[in-house]
This record gives sequence, structure tokens and C-alpha cells, in this order.
Amino acid sequence: MTVVRAFLQNKWFKFSIWAALYLAWVIWLGDYWWLFGLIVVFDLFVTKKVKWAFWKKNYKEGEKHNVFLDWLDAIIFAILVVAPLNIFVIQAFTIPSSSMENSLMTGDYLFVSKLSYGPKVPQRPLSLPFVHNTVFGRKSYSDLIKLDYRRLAGFSHVKRDDIVVFGFPHGDTVLMSAPTEDYYTHVRMNGKSYTERMYGPVITRPVDKKDNYVKRCVAVAGDTIQIVDGVVMVNSEMLPIHQGIQNTYRVVTNGSAINVKFLDEIGVSRSETLFSSRLPGYPNLPLTQEGLEKIKSFPNVVEVIPNIERYEGMEVYSEKLIFPFSPDYKWTRDNFGPLYIPKKGDTVELTLENLPLYRRIISVYEGHQLEVSGKEIFIDGNLANTYTFEMDYYFMMGDNRHNSLDSRYWGFVPEDHIVGKPKFIWFSTDKNRSFPQSIRWNRLFKFV
Repeated sequence: MTVVRAFLQNKWFKFSIWAALYLAWVIWLGDYWWLFGLIVVFDLFVTKKVKWAFWKKNYKEGEKHNVFLDWLDAIIFAILVVAPLNIFVIQAFTIPSSSMENSLMTGDYLFVSKLSYGPKVPQRPLSLPFVHNTVFGRKSYSDLIKLDYRRLAGFSHVKRDDIVVFGFPHGDTVLMSAPTEDYYTHVRMNGKSYTERMYGPVITRPVDKKDNYVKRCVAVAGDTIQIVDGVVMVNSEMLPIHQGIQNTYRVVTNGSAINVKFLDEIGVSRSETLFSSRLPGYPNLPLTQEGLEKIKSFPNVVEVIPNIERYEGMEVYSEKLIFPFSPDYKWTRDNFGPLYIPKKGDTVELTLENLPLYRRIISVYEGHQLEVSGKEIFIDGNLANTYTFEMDYYFMMGDNRHNSLDSRYWGFVPEDHIVGKPKFIWFSTDKNRSFPQSIRWNRLFKFV
């Protein structure tokens, strides 16, 4: 045992192990300038000429600790060790809205795996650690160094039905007085000058600093999606209905409200249980398939009718709120498509009729100069009758189908917006209840 212990503690053995790990990281990163870091690894374990932890004090027995140095040690450790883990491996995330109820709940605290789809190399490397895009109302990053998009190898690619964290596609332009709202929706509804006057000033954000959203991927690059009366079809086949997926229903009662404890039991969020005495009942009650069957059996429920939006009578609403925001596409959130999801390398014929579908891809996500002159389309100054996509795209929807701002409202999610995959719920709290009843004990330490 003494020989084995001596071998394991040998400086050359330690150096070999850590050098191999460091070399593997450099190869994964794909930036071989980092090979110079092997000099640091060599000095740490072999030569020991430089005191790399210069801030760290070795206390003598009985010597009083310096609180400042101890805190400094903890902070530097967090920056050097925890921050890279946050960038390349796993990131904490909070569910801010009910768009994924009942799959993910408002108030769930998650760990998101960046290794699932491969972590993105930071495009704005000069950034404060542990904050995403703002700190004390100011941006937390510098534009001094700007890098191109690059993704490291991951364990898999985004698949249909995956729950995915991604950058909000419309998050490149943000209203400072309403930072969580969609700038482009405001402009379509109220006009640019009014929107910026009332909710401005306006700031812009790069791809990797957009606010993060979480939805379910319902269609991947190369798929064709269509929604018919609320039923999602992909490549002409009905998408599986997962346990947490819910739609809203018009629930008519005999005049009395349903006991909130019964609604809790079938998974209805209290914030969405608006009772109307004029109906009487609930005009928009969100229900899963299981909840739908149970609520029909309640003695005071008279009728349950699915809420289905159709284009007739909703023309103005659809043209301003539903992608691609054009009168040529008579789509609603419940009757949508068919829509082809662009795939890298695929070429489509480009016409004035289908240009609204691809305009933002060409001009914003893939950075080309797009102009229309009469009936002709020009890309980077050249007449264009076709377009070849440079990235894969995805179509995302919330499981709470009638309470989710998703791809039906802003279109495709580009490949370079993908952040990671939720893996683990470590805490969950219900804001509609007081502590400690607010803690959802059944969701703690739960895998997604």
C-alpha cells in the first residue's frame, strides 16, 4: 500500500493525469492556443516556481484567519472553477411563466445541461460571471471582443419532443420599460414611434445575450408542421400528447364554482381559474387530457367545450400576432400551417408569396442584405429566385398550448439560439401559496 500511495502522490503521475485531462479539454474546445496552458499545469505539479494562488495565505498554527483573504479565495475559486462549469457544462434556470404547465411549473428551479446539445463558445467573452445580460440595470458584457458562433460537440442533437432552453428569437431588440415583452409585437400593434416613445429606450442584444425561454420542440429541421383544430401534425402524423400538455376549455357549470381543492387535484393553476358568473362557469380553463376526463364527471359541470380559434372573425388579430404576420396566411394558434422547417443545406424557391416566412432568416439570423424591388427579390445585391439555408431551425411550442408565446407568434428558432436541455428540478415553489405550503415537495429533486 505504501508503494501504491507513493506512486499516486508522485508529481510526474499527477502531472500526467492533469495534462491528459487538460489536453482533452483543449481538443474539445478546438482552440489550440490554449495548449500554452500546459506550461501552467507543468509548473503546478512539477517545477512549482510560481505561486499561482498568490492571494492564498498559508496560516500558521493558532494564527487568526484574515476574513478578507478567505472571501477573496472563495470568489476566485468561483470564477476559475464554477464559472467555466456554468458556461460549458450546467446552468441554473428558473421557470418564469406558465407556458409549460403542467410539464414544468412556474417556480421550478432547474439545472440545464449544456452538454446535451454541446455548449456554445461565448461570443462575448468579456462578460461578468454568473449574470446573463444585465446587472444593476446595465449590460453585463462588453462588445470589445466579438466571436463568431461555434458549438462544441455534445451528446446529441435537438430531437422532436425534447424540452429545450433557447434564446428568445425576437430578443435582439428590447424595450427598457417593458423588457419581458416582444418589441416586434408592440410595433405591429401600435406602430414603431408610439412603441418606442411609450416603452423605450430601445437596446439591442447579441445572440448569446438574449433572454432565455423554455419550450418543447415539436418539429425539427426538415419537418413540416401543421395544426388542425388544436391537433399538432408533423409530417402528416399526429404528435404524441404528453401527460403535461393542456389546452383551454369553456366549462359551463350549474351556476356554482368548482371547489379549488378539486382543481388543485387535477393540476389546474389557481392563477388561471377565472370564474364568470355570466357564463356561468370558466371561459378558459386549462386542462390536460386526464383533467378533462375528470372534470366532466363533476356534478356541477354541465358542458365542456374546447376553445378553438379559427381565422374567420379574427383576421386583424391573426395578421398582427400570428407568424408570418401576413394576410396571405390565414393562420391562428389552433389552425396553423402547413409550414416547412428549414434545414441547413436545403434550397427553397423564393417568391413574394413565401418571402414573409423566410425574411427574418435571411436578413437577421443569417445576416444577408435583403431588398424587394417591384416583383423581384435581391439578396446581397444579386437577383434571387432561390435561397439555401445556412443553419438548422426548430419549431417550439409550450405545453400550456393556449397560454404560451411560442413559434406560432414569432416563427423559427435558429440553431445558434439553442442553449441546453433541462435535466433536474432541485426546488419548486408556488407563488400563489404562503410558506411553507408554497413548497412543492413532490417536485424536489425530480428529473425532467
